[in-house]
Amino acid sequence: MKTKQNIQVIDTLYNAFATGDMPTVLGLMHPKMAWNEAESNSLADGNPYVGPDAILEGVFARLGANHDHFGLQDVKVYGMQNNMVLATLRYDAKVKATGKSYNAQAAHLWTLNDEGEIIHFQQYVDTKKLADAEE
Repeated sequence: MKTKQNIQVIDTLYNAFATGDMPTVLGLMHPKMAWNEAESNSLADGNPYVGPDAILEGVFARLGANHDHFGLQDVKVYGMQNNMVLATLRYDAKVKATGKSYNAQAAHLWTLNDEGEIIHFQQYVDTKKLADAEE
């Protein structure tokens, strides 16, 4: 049952992100949540981002400022043991500074606590595609 609840939390997060509902996205996070961008991702300079405000400013605001559009496609969510949820997806985006678009494969590993709050995030992504679009 817990795995099903964890999947529901992460599904809610992705649905809220898709509609721009940042209060819901941030509200699912524990106040001391740790967020890590993939190594070599330009946003990894702040790893780990700790807490919803740091994540909003260090990740989401920068994504918005740096992209004409940034969306998630083909999101599939899988329940795992130990309160973990894996999501596989693609980023579909266009970088403002270069005008270059990318469609990159990604995976997100989420960890929740027993109360259903997200406590950890680890991104895995094709950082070469992201870097090529930023150059």
